[in-house]
Amino acid sequence: QVQLVESGGGLVQPGGSLRLSCATSGTIFSIYTMAWYRRAPGKQRELVARITSGGSTNYADCVKGRFTISRDNGKNTMYLQMNSLKPEDTAVYSCNTYPDNRLAWGQGTQVTVSS
Repeated sequence: QVQLVESGGGLVQPGGSLRLSCATSGTIFSIYTMAWYRRAPGKQRELVARITSGGSTNYADCVKGRFTISRDNGKNTMYLQMNSLKPEDTAVYSCNTYPDNRLAWGQGTQVTVSS
């Protein structure tokens, strides 16, 4: 079974940056559109950004211009570069296929933006 492992989260001050990674254990990663999602306390999971197998990207309005999604199909890994972080970006960030979330969810990685 393909596993998803997210990493790179942490505590950062407003205006800071983090780079998240989503590693998969399977070899089918390259054919899927992948996405980053986040869930803030007391809120539903929301789509942050997605990237097709060919590298086309799409972002939620709230992160556009601040976050960059990318992927390395050779390494079965996807990334999320987050700049100019805001307190409202605080959430658990997870990855999965888009739009059907067909893989088992990983643990996610906590991002906390606070001074």
